[in-house]
Amino acid sequence: MSSPTGPTPGLPVRMPRPRQSGRHRRPEPVAAPEGAPTLVLAVPGVPSAAIRSLAEEVVSIARSELPGLEAVIGYLDGDDTEYPTLTSVLTAVSALRTERYEIAVAAGREVAAPEGPAAVVVPLLAGPDSALTRQIRQAVMDAGNNAELTDVLGPHPLLAEALHVRLSEAGLARADRARLFTVATAADGIILATVGGEEAVQAAGITGMLLAARLAVPVMAAALDQDGSIASIAEQLRNAGAEQLALAPYLIGPELSEGLLDAAAKEAGCAAAEPLGAYPAIGRLVLSQFMSTLGIAPQPGASVR
Repeated sequence: MSSPTGPTPGLPVRMPRPRQSGRHRRPEPVAAPEGAPTLVLAVPGVPSAAIRSLAEEVVSIARSELPGLEAVIGYLDGDDTEYPTLTSVLTAVSALRTERYEIAVAAGREVAAPEGPAAVVVPLLAGPDSALTRQIRQAVMDAGNNAELTDVLGPHPLLAEALHVRLSEAGLARADRARLFTVATAADGIILATVGGEEAVQAAGITGMLLAARLAVPVMAAALDQDGSIASIAEQLRNAGAEQLALAPYLIGPELSEGLLDAAAKEAGCAAAEPLGAYPAIGRLVLSQFMSTLGIAPQPGASVR
């Protein structure tokens, strides 16, 4: 409570913090613009409790990086009960934006009519997959074409970092090249496994070069969904002198069919790391795609890059 001359005595007064001067001052935090579209995470694969948990963690990371972000999850193969389909989520997001506008007008507020897309759809895919991308586009059209679709998350240096971490967690690579100790099970050749055909293999190969630079071992991409691709790459690596191979999934997880990774590891005769999952870089890359679509630049020193 306050009086006409100022706050009531005894009550705390929140004063704005003075901006730090000089070139070393902290950057002002970025927040989602008012009226910004909703980030909709498009999750492929047959949904399950584990996949939902992964998707929720990715969304949580994105929200933590951009205060005020509205983000929801839509499943390509959802059932509209426990796992809402991407189409139904997009329809609901568009309806909610219209409802908020109508409520504001009814309350007498001067607000601009909604413009632009109601949602920005970010596929939860590390690399290109034409079949899944077509499915996502169809869901957007079925919902009224009131959303913008971003590219997939890779190739990107952060994905090379995530692959390195997953390999080290499985004991298949050193956690840090600068350390002097060795890992007895460290691989001297990496098969970067993906799905989505030749286009996906080529895209994975770009991230593979970054991974090879981190590990100082050869890395070659192969397709899990092409007969003989894994075995062929394994043979090439062994012919080049690699004796201990490892399989690194260039996949987040939901797009990976059950049993496919185990079968590939058996085909190559080597151990496999876990998929990328909800590694923090995945959430940051999802947010980066969203921000790029809106033309929001991350602040210097921010973790979205």
